[in-house]
Amino acid sequence: MFIDKVKIYIKAGDGGNGSASLHTEKYVPNGGPDGGDGGKGGDVVFVATTSENTLNAFHYQKHFRAGNGENGGRQRSFGKQGADIIVKVPVGTVVKNADGDIVADMFEDGQREVILTGGKGGRGNWHFKTSRRQSPAFAEHGVKTEQYEVTLELKTIADVGLVGFPNVGKSTLLSVVSDAKPKIANYHFTTLSPNLGVVKYYDTTFVMADIPGLIEGASEGAGLGHSFLRHIERTRLLVHVLDISGSEDRDPLADFELINNEIYSYDDSLKELPMIVVANKMDMPSSEENLQRFKKKYGKKYQVIPMTTIIHEGVDELIVAVAKLLETLPPLEPLQFTPVKLQKEETDDFAIDMLEEDVFEVTGGLVTMLARKVNIDDYDSFRYFQRVLKERGVIAELRKRGAHDGSTVIVGDIEFEFVD
Repeated sequence: MFIDKVKIYIKAGDGGNGSASLHTEKYVPNGGPDGGDGGKGGDVVFVATTSENTLNAFHYQKHFRAGNGENGGRQRSFGKQGADIIVKVPVGTVVKNADGDIVADMFEDGQREVILTGGKGGRGNWHFKTSRRQSPAFAEHGVKTEQYEVTLELKTIADVGLVGFPNVGKSTLLSVVSDAKPKIANYHFTTLSPNLGVVKYYDTTFVMADIPGLIEGASEGAGLGHSFLRHIERTRLLVHVLDISGSEDRDPLADFELINNEIYSYDDSLKELPMIVVANKMDMPSSEENLQRFKKKYGKKYQVIPMTTIIHEGVDELIVAVAKLLETLPPLEPLQFTPVKLQKEETDDFAIDMLEEDVFEVTGGLVTMLARKVNIDDYDSFRYFQRVLKERGVIAELRKRGAHDGSTVIVGDIEFEFVD
C-alpha cells in the first residue's frame, strides 16, 4: 500500500487558566491576590524527514493533539507549558488547509514548521489588582484552541522523472542506472508506487524517480493518474521511455503523444520542462523502422537515445545526456506560494447586530477576549466587564444603534439589561 495523500486532524494545546488565589498566611493580614498565570498550550510542529517516503503512517493515526497548559497556582506559581507534538512527514510533503490553500511546503530534511500555536495561558488575579479593586476574586481563562483538518500531499523531490506507459522498461532502467531495486516483471498494469534512485556521474549525483500511474485519462483521474501526476511537478527534467518496438501492438508515436497530453493536461506549466526520449527495446523486431519514423517527426525537438536496457546498451549515453542537461537547469526549489495561516489572529474588534426589536448582540474578538476574563457571578468581575464595554466604545455604539433603558444586550454567554 502506498499512500501519498491523506487528511488528518490537528489541535494545539489549550492555555491553562489563571488562578484567582488570595494570599493567606499567619500574621500577614490582607495578603492580597497571588494567583499565578496559566501555562501556554503546546504547539503542533511538523518536521520533514528522509526516513519516511510515504504517508502510510497517517492511515492509522489521524488525530494529533498537543498538550494543554497547566493552570496557575498560589503564590504566583505559573502553570507548566503544554508539551508540543512533533508530526514527522516525508520530505516533499505539502500541507494544505480544508480549502486547498498551502500552509507549508516541507521541502528540506530537518525543516521545522509550527503549524498551530498553543493557546495563551490565562492571567492570574494579581494582574487585575487596582487601587480601587484590592482583592479581585477573578482570573483569566486560558485560550481554547480549535481542531483543524489539513491535507497532506506528498510530491516526490527528484531531479529527473521517468514517464511512459506501463511495461515500457522504466523500472528496469531505474534499476540499471541507480541503486534502486524496484519490482520488475512483465506487468501489463502500472507500478503502485513511485521508486527513487540516486544516479552517480563522476563527482555529481542526481535523483531519478519512476513516475507510475500514467495511462489514458490519467489527468482526469483515471486509474491512479492524479495520485502520481503530482510527483512530476517538482522534477527538473523528464525522461520519456518508449517501447519503440511496439511489441504489444501499440504505436510508439501514438503512445508518446498520449502520455504527453496527459502530463500537459494535468499542468500546462509542465510544457516548460525539458524532455529526453528513450527509445527502448531496440533489440526487438520493427524497432529500427519505428525509430526512424519517430526521429522524422520529433527528432528536431527532442534528443532521442536508442536503448536496450536489458543489456545496458545506450545507458551510459543517457546518463551523460541527463547530467549535462541538468548542469544548465536551475536547482530544485520549494513551491512558490503565499503561506496561509490556519489560526486567526486574536483581535479586539466588535460588531453589533439587532436580532429583533430591543434585542442587540455584540460579537467579535472583543467578546472572545471578555469571555475568558469575566465571571458573571463575581461583582468585581462584572464591574470590570462593564468598564471594558464602556472604554472600548461598545456602550456608545449601542446607543447609536437605538439601545435604551430596558433593551436586552447579549455579549457571548452573558445577557443583561441595558441601563443608560
